[in-house]
Amino acid sequence: MTGSGPPHLTALIRNCVIGWMASTAIYHAALRPHLLRWGATRGERAASMPGDSLVADPFVVSTRAVSIRAAPGSIWPWLAQMGDGRGGLYSYDFLDRAFGILSRPSVNRILPEFQQLGAGDVIPLGRGPDWPVAALDRERHLVLEPVPARVSWCFALNRDTNATRLVSRVRIRIYTRPVLWVLAPLIDLVWFIMERRMLLGIRARAERLENTQAPEEQ
Repeated sequence: MTGSGPPHLTALIRNCVIGWMASTAIYHAALRPHLLRWGATRGERAASMPGDSLVADPFVVSTRAVSIRAAPGSIWPWLAQMGDGRGGLYSYDFLDRAFGILSRPSVNRILPEFQQLGAGDVIPLGRGPDWPVAALDRERHLVLEPVPARVSWCFALNRDTNATRLVSRVRIRIYTRPVLWVLAPLIDLVWFIMERRMLLGIRARAERLENTQAPEEQ
């Protein structure tokens, strides 16, 4: 026995750590900014939004957005009925169900029994944490606070010239900045994939609803 095993293992671990840190630094410089601001304009990223004050000095802020060819009245119902046992989350249902967040697929119809959402209500999730409603203004904004004073999530509906902008703002202050920096490549990708799909899922449903409500041409 030469006793060279442990040094080799130490060198391997050291090289893996160095490689991960280098890759993470490149990710933060080249890719992360695009993921955190997907679809959002410069003005939307810079603007204050309802609920921003819930999380002071956040470690991470994302602002993502889509244009929807529909009026706010065709978009709001899908936000109001989100949740497990309700309308779903309109993202990748097979993943949400695999992780126990949803117990059934997201719906493609308006559920009247879940439209009376108010501040203080809770949007339920299978394996939680549930999402308390911190504030809302019907057809204007919905503010959720999944972790009090640590995580806030605002959905805002802003009327544009020929469409409505659905803007999503998430502010996070959990763990520590160094921990979030190191884990960002793992956390961000899943977060981005699921939220992007949610926004697109809401857009598809709202535009379909808008088209069915449009008056027929004479």
